[in-house]
Amino acid sequence: MPFQVSPGVNVSEIDLTTVVPAVSTTEGAIAGIFRWGPLDKRVLIDSENALVQRFGTPHKNFAEETFFTAASFLSYGNKLYVVRVANTTTDTVNVGTLSAFANVGAVSNLVAQIVKNEEHYEDMDGNFDADVLYVARYPGTIGNSLRISVCDSANAYQSNLLLANATNDHTGEFVANSTALTVTVTGNSATFNTNTGIDANGFISIASNFIANGTTVKYLTAAGNTAPTGLTNNTIYTVIFSNSTGIQVSSNSSVAGLITPTPKSVSESHTLVAWSLAQTAVIAAQTSISTGDLIKVGNGSIGEQYLKITNVSSISTTNTTLSFTLTSSDIYRLREAYTTNTINRYWEFYNTVDSAPGQSEYVAEFGNTSANDLMHVIVVDENGRFTGVGGTILEAYRNLSRADDAKTADGGALYYKTVINEQSKYIWFANDRTGAVHNNAVNIVSSTNEAPLNIQFNSGQDGYGELNAPLSVIAAGYDKFVSAEDVDVSLILQGKGKSNADLANYIIDNVCEVRKDCVAFISPLKNDVVNNSGDEMNAILNFKNSVRSSSYAVVDSGYKYMYDKYNDVYRWVPLNGDIAGLCVRTDSTNDPWWSPAGFNRGNIKNVIKLAYNPKKAERDQLYKAGVNPVVAFPGQGIVLFGDKTALNKPSAFDRINVRRLFIVLEKAIATAAKFTLFEFNDEFTRAQFRNLVIPYLRDIKGRRGITDFLVVCDGTNNTPEVIDRNEFIGDIYIKPARSINFIQLNFVAVRSGVAFSEVVGKF
Repeated sequence: MPFQVSPGVNVSEIDLTTVVPAVSTTEGAIAGIFRWGPLDKRVLIDSENALVQRFGTPHKNFAEETFFTAASFLSYGNKLYVVRVANTTTDTVNVGTLSAFANVGAVSNLVAQIVKNEEHYEDMDGNFDADVLYVARYPGTIGNSLRISVCDSANAYQSNLLLANATNDHTGEFVANSTALTVTVTGNSATFNTNTGIDANGFISIASNFIANGTTVKYLTAAGNTAPTGLTNNTIYTVIFSNSTGIQVSSNSSVAGLITPTPKSVSESHTLVAWSLAQTAVIAAQTSISTGDLIKVGNGSIGEQYLKITNVSSISTTNTTLSFTLTSSDIYRLREAYTTNTINRYWEFYNTVDSAPGQSEYVAEFGNTSANDLMHVIVVDENGRFTGVGGTILEAYRNLSRADDAKTADGGALYYKTVINEQSKYIWFANDRTGAVHNNAVNIVSSTNEAPLNIQFNSGQDGYGELNAPLSVIAAGYDKFVSAEDVDVSLILQGKGKSNADLANYIIDNVCEVRKDCVAFISPLKNDVVNNSGDEMNAILNFKNSVRSSSYAVVDSGYKYMYDKYNDVYRWVPLNGDIAGLCVRTDSTNDPWWSPAGFNRGNIKNVIKLAYNPKKAERDQLYKAGVNPVVAFPGQGIVLFGDKTALNKPSAFDRINVRRLFIVLEKAIATAAKFTLFEFNDEFTRAQFRNLVIPYLRDIKGRRGITDFLVVCDGTNNTPEVIDRNEFIGDIYIKPARSINFIQLNFVAVRSGVAFSEVVGKF
């Protein structure tokens, strides 16, 4: 009993219920090139849909074979660890994978803005270039499809745009009647008549930076009727509304009435509210659009509103929708008559939120009552690379706070950096926007920004594709699976091979032979079997001869042709993902020690045809070399027709089922044996070990995995010398069950008078 110093009652528990646990053998692993997703990190994927969500869809000559190898495996099982690899080092920028970002100034060091994964972001946080505000969640060209729009003040949400004495310069146009319109050009007067210097729509405008008599002109004011000076007839010039002097039309009779030009016939079903520079609006299109066309876009409080098309190349029409983007060079404002000198301007995404950003309850209660801390953030798939539809809103964050200590009513984070970093699937926070910085609730101040932030992400780069990625890049991904203590995997998929067997040998030597609890699945090179008619067998044999001899590897005979639903094409995909998948399916229907080959368990999924369909004579050569043929049998499907490992030595371990049987036994019994560590090496402990292992092996025997076994763990192998070295030895002898590879059927014809007993066993 336990030692006690004084009288008392002591209660002890002794646990003798330890058993040999069941171990998993269905986890797959693959490393390779993908378009999106975390870099250099193991991600457990359970379906093809999850694969698309985390790593993007395949792209021609970039990631299609790796993607569909993984997808093929997932059609049989639901546990696949995926590692995305890429080159992100400084000396490989020209072919490196870079992160896209939203920036407000020049960024010289692109590599320093790369975010590989969540853990890497924690290291990068606070070290981004000051001009970078947001970074794409993961590196790659696809990140350039992102656009971010931030509304961080009431003025950014909605404001009145001044048409005269505006706080910023705004381009505009006037429409004149048949009488002259008089303006003054910095002391030099110019008179326009409708018959001179007027375009087909009746427009008159003066160019900014127009040179009159050698003097550069920027601001214009109205004046009396004087002769024109230095202006070219039939030429359209731009008028600038400025906060310096402003543009005011004279009230004399020459400009008292402004004519209404004849617009193209278009629908007025859409009201253009986002009437600021760099905004996008959509109206219904009726006919083709040409330069100079005048389009009516609505009626406002100041009169009819028109848009004059100045650049057809920037216009795109799809179905009945006309989309255009207003820039600083576009003429975007036209009026029939003045009733006011302002027009309402709204944030592009005003209808996705309830109201303009104001003050949070947290800041009102714990900070100050004068500061507005809230903001709205919209993430858009501008080019449609994520969703297939350009302009789709991916994420909308409403009423987030710039107060870094702000909380929601239920205690959750309200600080916009925290919320975006925790919830977004597309972006990371990098830096505050100028004029809207963060602070605590007590010291936060209102945003001074008058306009919303609207930035398209840029500089994302894919780097190496499958065809040119060096072995060092791919091998770094498989290094993530080397440690059995870090990740439990049983099936290693090669995916797309390189130009030789180097990748296969790297996986065998540095992962499988090191761990000794997993099997690599290898396919020959694409060029060995695709468009290599008549020489496939020799090419496969040459490949197999360069693969390391190992019972921890399985080599198949090639590629399958399958449909790519993401790009509506057919692709050649290596079979190693399917062969590993057959092992998963065998585990679920039978046990790991059953062969995955044959008509009962070896049917390949999602295959149109094989690149190479070996005949009997060719199968004999391939199988003798340790290559498992995949064969198309008429009316019976496409089947794995072999179950050998890559071990060249004749042995029980040259069969897949035997190798996987011992992996299961070794992993399970080793796990149970860990609880014997630091116990005494005496007969009680040895008996306890035997009582763990024998029932487990008896169960495996009953499930046809082994034909017989013997467990020795006593004084015969745990001698005094062994005990003195603090060692413990358990010898486990196994007779593995063998799969049938060859069938011989003898049909013997005998005469009527012959007894069967006379001939049975004589042939």
